[in-house]
Amino acid sequence: MSQIFIRKQITLLLTGFCVLILNSPIQSQQKDVCIALHGGAGNISKATLTEEEQNAYKEKMVEALKVGYEVLKNGGSSVDAVEKAIRVLEDSPLFNAGKGAVYTANGTIELDASVMCGKSLKAGAVAGVTIIRNPISAAIKVMTLTPHVMLIGKGAEDFALAQKLDTAGPSYFYDEKRWLQYLEKKEKGELTSGNKNIIFGTVGVVAMDKEGNLAAGTSTGGMSYKKNGRVGDSPIIGAGTYADNRYGAVSCTGHGEFFIRNVVAYDIIALKAYKGWSIEKAARYVICDKLKKQGADGGVICIDSKGNISASFNTSAMFRGYINKKGEMKVDIF
Repeated sequence: MSQIFIRKQITLLLTGFCVLILNSPIQSQQKDVCIALHGGAGNISKATLTEEEQNAYKEKMVEALKVGYEVLKNGGSSVDAVEKAIRVLEDSPLFNAGKGAVYTANGTIELDASVMCGKSLKAGAVAGVTIIRNPISAAIKVMTLTPHVMLIGKGAEDFALAQKLDTAGPSYFYDEKRWLQYLEKKEKGELTSGNKNIIFGTVGVVAMDKEGNLAAGTSTGGMSYKKNGRVGDSPIIGAGTYADNRYGAVSCTGHGEFFIRNVVAYDIIALKAYKGWSIEKAARYVICDKLKKQGADGGVICIDSKGNISASFNTSAMFRGYINKKGEMKVDIF
């Protein structure tokens, strides 16, 4: 057998092997998508919410999960899924974000939101805004269209107007239940943190897309009867929101001052990065040990780099749900 013939056969084999690789299904290189959300945490009992109210919360969480999951299944990015899911929650007066947000001590609403992309480590946030219907969308615009991370107050609102984002006046955000809560607190001169039945209605979403990219987003109306200009953890990257493809994505809800001081979202990621803990173990330690010892209430949702979902909270309830890598959905409150 001549050397020329052997070389031809080897060439044909290599060509066929390359064609086989090029024609291999892309799906085999893609990740299974997943998404998780929270709608706030609090020390409430089952008797606090009627069955009808519980069902209303669960139905809205299911709606948000399905909207985000549909984005992911159709090949959309984790950032897009986070935005779409959070917008559903911001548009619902059931949660303390967007429409139906709690009132400040001055009887106004001030909204905060943030987002982080685990692939690029870019982030965006807005704080203290009053006219932006969906603050999460403004946060994403800050991340993608500016060199900054956070815009606040009028500057953030002017930016949102320039981007033609949906805006609205006080009547859009008004919710009778929230207003009555405000009047009660005003009469007592009571800040939210003094109320044992507090519900931190902040909303958040974490997601993994087909490319394995993670994202996290958080949106809130803040603390009921808060001082004008107060900003909590939700718009602060590392405190209320964090995402890094190498380790995981985290969104927080709770007593923001403690979450800021403890840099909760990043602390969870750091424990995984530097100690090699699972994200579930890290979250449980930070929320149920570290924060609890400080008298801080709240919780987190997380997705790690392999798409494992976990939720940890040190209160009696946290509105939460997920659709995992198998496509299984679950929502829960208590």
